Amino acid sequence: MFQVGDERAREVRAGLTTFLTMSYILFVNPMILGAAIQIDGVDVGPQLLTATALAAAVGCICMGLIARYPFALAPGMGLNAYFAYTVVLGQGIAWQAALGAVFISGIAFFFLSVVGVREIVVKAIPTELKLGIAAGIGVFLAFIGLKTSGVVVDHPATLVALGDATSSAVLLTLFGTLLTGVLVARKVRGAILIGIAATAILAIVTSAQVFAGGAAFGGFEDGIFRAPAWPKDLWLQLDLAGAFDLGFLGIVFVFLFVDFFDTAGTLIGLSHRAGFADAEGNLPRASQAFSADAIATSVGALLGTSTTTSYIESASGIEEGGRTGLTAVVVGVLFLISLFFWPLAAAVPAVATAPALIVVGSMMLDGLADIDWTDAAVAIPVFLTVIGMPLTFSIATGISLGILSWVVINAASGRHKEVHWLMWLIAALLVARYAWLGAG
Repeated sequence: MFQVGDERAREVRAGLTTFLTMSYILFVNPMILGAAIQIDGVDVGPQLLTATALAAAVGCICMGLIARYPFALAPGMGLNAYFAYTVVLGQGIAWQAALGAVFISGIAFFFLSVVGVREIVVKAIPTELKLGIAAGIGVFLAFIGLKTSGVVVDHPATLVALGDATSSAVLLTLFGTLLTGVLVARKVRGAILIGIAATAILAIVTSAQVFAGGAAFGGFEDGIFRAPAWPKDLWLQLDLAGAFDLGFLGIVFVFLFVDFFDTAGTLIGLSHRAGFADAEGNLPRASQAFSADAIATSVGALLGTSTTTSYIESASGIEEGGRTGLTAVVVGVLFLISLFFWPLAAAVPAVATAPALIVVGSMMLDGLADIDWTDAAVAIPVFLTVIGMPLTFSIATGISLGILSWVVINAASGRHKEVHWLMWLIAALLVARYAWLGAG
C-alpha cells in the first residue's frame, strides 16, 4: 500500500515539474496570437490565455486517459508564430480562416491516427534515426533553455554568442543548472523540481530583474486569484469555408506537415527517454497518443488557438519519474487550476525553468552511444538530425534532414534495398514540400 502511494506521489511530482517547465505558454501564446487576432474594442489577451489553458488541459487529459503516457500537450511554439506572422499578418488571411485550417488539420490527423498511418510512418524510420531524433530533441531542449535565459544570445557576425556573463539572468541560470546537476548526480528525489523552486526563490529574494518585462518580482498586487475570461469572441469563430478555399490548401498542408513531424519526433524522443520504446524503437499505443494530439488540436481551434502538440518539456517530468498517464492528467488539472490562479505562474521566471531544460537535454544524449559512428551511411544522417533541430530551431526540419540524407546516402552507396519503401515516399514528399516553399 505504501508503494502505491509513493508511486502516485512521484507521478504528481512529475506532473508539477512538467507544468512548471511549460507554464510559460500561458503568457507567450496569447502574446504571439494576439498580434494577429484583432477584435475591435476587445482585449483578446485574457481570452487567449483561457483558450491556451483549456486546449492544453484537454490535450493532457486525453493523453493521460487515452494513451496512458506522461506526455503533456499545449499550443505549440513555432506553429503559433507561423499562424500569426506568416498566415495572418504575412499573407493577409483572416484569422478565422486560419483557425479553420488548424481544425481541418486536426481532423485529418485524427483520421490518419485512427487508421494507423502515422504509426506506420514512424515504424518505417530506422532505429538509428530514432535515436538521433531523441538526442536532437535533447540538444534542442538545452538550446531553448540557454536561449530563453540569455546565456546564449544572437550575434550579427557569429549568429550566436555568450550573453552577459555578469547579468542576473545568466548567473541565476548557471546556479540553477549546477544545483540541479548536483542533485541529479546524487539521485535526490525531486531534484529538478527543487532546482526550479530554489532558482525562483533566489530570483525573488535578490530582486533580480528577470521577470516579465525585465523587471524584479512585483508581488501579487491584485492577489493570486483571478476569474478566468471565457473566450466568447473566439469560441467557434473558425471559418471552414475559407479554409477549404483551393488556394488555402497549401497552408493546411504546412500545418499538417510540421505538426506531424514535430509530434512524431517528440514522441520518439520522449519514449526512448522514458523506456517505453520496444526493441525496434517503436512506441506501443502510438495511435492512441497521436489521436490525443489530434483531438487537442481540433478542440484548440474551436476555442480559438493554434495547433496543440506534444511538448518536449515533458522530458523534465519523465526525469522526475513520471511513467503513467497520471502525470499528464496532473498537468492538465494544473492548467485548469491556472485559470483561477494564473498569477502564481508569474513567480516562476524563465531563468528558473531553463536549468531543468538544460539538464534534461543533456540526459537525452545517451542513445548516441548505440550509434555505429564508423558507418558513414548511418553516422552522417544521425549527425544532421541532431544538429539540424537546434540550428534551424525546428524538430521537423531536423527530422527532414535526417530522412533525406539517409535515403540519398544509403541508396547511392549500394544499400538501397535496406531503405524502407515508405522512407522513399517520405523523402519525395519532403523534396516536394521544400520545393514548394522555395517557390513561395
